[in-house]
Amino acid sequence: MAGIRITEVDWQWLRNGAAHHTQEYPNPELVVRRGQVFTLVLELNCPLNSKETLIFTVETGPQASEVLHTKAVFQTSELEVGDAWMAVKEAQMENTVTVSLTSPPNAIIGRYLLSARVSSRRKHSNRKLGEFVLLFNPWCPEDDVFLASEEERQEYVLNDNGIIFRGVEKHIRAQGWNFGQFEEDILNICLSILDRSPSHQDDPAIDVSCRHDPIYVTRIISAMVNSNNDRGVVQGQWQGKYGGGTSPLHWRGSVAILHKWFKGRFKPVKYGQCWVFAGVMCTVLRCLGIATRVVSNFNSAHDTDRNLSVDKYVDSFGRTLEDLTEDSMWNFHVWNESWFARQDLGPSYNGWQVLDATPQEESEGIFRCGPASVTAIREGDVHLAHDGPFVFAEVNADYITWLWNEDESRERVYSDTKKIGRCISTKAVGSDSRVDITGLYKYPEGSRKERQVYRKAVRKLFSVEASGRRARVRRIGGRGLWRDDLLEPATKPSITGKFKVLEPPVLGHDLKLALCLTNLTSRAQRIRVNLSGATILYTRRPVAEILHESRTVRLGPEEDKKIPIKIFYSQYKEDLTEDKKILLAAMCIVIKGEKLLIEKDITLEDFIAIKVLGPAMVGVAVTVEVMVVNPLLERVEDCMLMVEGSGLLQGQLSIDVPSLEPREKALVQFNITPFKSGPRQLQVDLVSPHFSDIKGFVIIHVATTK
Repeated sequence: MAGIRITEVDWQWLRNGAAHHTQEYPNPELVVRRGQVFTLVLELNCPLNSKETLIFTVETGPQASEVLHTKAVFQTSELEVGDAWMAVKEAQMENTVTVSLTSPPNAIIGRYLLSARVSSRRKHSNRKLGEFVLLFNPWCPEDDVFLASEEERQEYVLNDNGIIFRGVEKHIRAQGWNFGQFEEDILNICLSILDRSPSHQDDPAIDVSCRHDPIYVTRIISAMVNSNNDRGVVQGQWQGKYGGGTSPLHWRGSVAILHKWFKGRFKPVKYGQCWVFAGVMCTVLRCLGIATRVVSNFNSAHDTDRNLSVDKYVDSFGRTLEDLTEDSMWNFHVWNESWFARQDLGPSYNGWQVLDATPQEESEGIFRCGPASVTAIREGDVHLAHDGPFVFAEVNADYITWLWNEDESRERVYSDTKKIGRCISTKAVGSDSRVDITGLYKYPEGSRKERQVYRKAVRKLFSVEASGRRARVRRIGGRGLWRDDLLEPATKPSITGKFKVLEPPVLGHDLKLALCLTNLTSRAQRIRVNLSGATILYTRRPVAEILHESRTVRLGPEEDKKIPIKIFYSQYKEDLTEDKKILLAAMCIVIKGEKLLIEKDITLEDFIAIKVLGPAMVGVAVTVEVMVVNPLLERVEDCMLMVEGSGLLQGQLSIDVPSLEPREKALVQFNITPFKSGPRQLQVDLVSPHFSDIKGFVIIHVATTK
């Protein structure tokens, strides 16, 4: 007589999906989270007798083995076993058996093959039941990625859209981003990112065996999201030229990028800049079950020589000397934070960890960054893994300006030491507002505690460096600084000044500003003011000079004076980049010899307004109305709206916009039919060959069908 065998399996998608918060992943595979029970109903060809048990085998990766914890064999029992896979027979009705399986909270994540046999049958009668995917579990208190707040789990794990903050410190702009971690094929693509990594290619069995550890997994993803050392997902480009690819500012989310990489047989997608890398990494980590958010740091340092200062060399007009300046301060830089425990560092460093996929500096020979504990950064513990010095410098480095004279001598110019690491921002939980999290990264600027932490970081950084490498602190060509010099500020000049914008700077309009100077002394002073202006990328790299003039100003005792500055649209229109940014500099030279550098970063404004006409409901068409404005003083044709939104549209929608007269406003209407309920983000960009994309988004609350 043939023995008992399993004939059919019911994966209980709805029940398991609801219990594991995985119901948004599209079938066909069951997706569950580790450390939590899931239920299967098995059909047998005849009833199971009381002495028989079911023996299950789970295996993941190539050459699965029990030694590497990539395979487990376990049978139904009444006993709960601690940190191991287990199965419990819940119910039996004739030929139907309901079993619950539980994975350990530190199980390896990824795609598993499940097979089973009845204990009375021999091993070779194992029947393959199918595959399921196991994810990290922020709902499980024993999982390293556990996050206690349900609101935060909804935001940082389950929200499939978000906001990335860009712009300049004084004018922060919100940009919508479609993470889309539950879209078709995305989970599969995220798992294949792990399988494409050099670690997996070198030793697949060992690599898979390390995937229980969020530190390991996030470090791999940080390297794989950029394409610098591998056939990673996104290729960076910061030259302002995007031929043969897509400009970083044209992406509206991660889904199109991940699909393009996967369908193009893992060829890196052109092009990304920091917010693109961060948006894609957020998608991948949320998809794998790690709570992750996108963080923007304004005035972000890129300290290439690890001396905790950004040394900027300028000429007598305040223009950056590119060939001398190796460090830089970006208008903003975007990275990620993920929430997990640091078993390697100890519990005080648990919580948010910085991860950065933008390829800036190598870490252990590969372009990646993190995880670096945010707590460690705040406390100056830069010696702890991983990449503490680089992240600490991004938010804390001192900004030092050097005037490089024609005789190749240099002198320190007064500039604000508080410039770096401002308005560190992320999207609020459950709303669109911006939350300032600077206090998580550092103590209040100028406070005793902040300077103490800075000195501690300097000490730790230079004691970590092997004595033979101490010379790295020095600049190439002997332009370097010893660490003691870093803490001495430049002498304060006897004048102060700032640029003031007299009218909002709008794309297509002339710019009207004033340079306001104040004499701090009771004697008259003569000042030479050298003005320069350039269109720049968001990394503050100059593209083209648009202003260069010099004038002498007399300031009476304690006098304030405004010097008007006008930049015509015709001066900047040809050289404005898609970042829409201009950098103004004034080198103010007091005739006695003191020097003051004043800088102003300007982002040009644009306008788009999106309205949803009526309530939104699943399966019911609703009209969206968009108001657009031609920002230019000339007629424009060939404009279109590009529309995207997870749960609102399948793919992208493009809508032609009628030709627009100079400064003309127009209303464009179109319909969408939502297919998922809840808060959904609709992104609408006005795209034109005549000006940079004008980006907008709106959150639509979609009701379930009545």
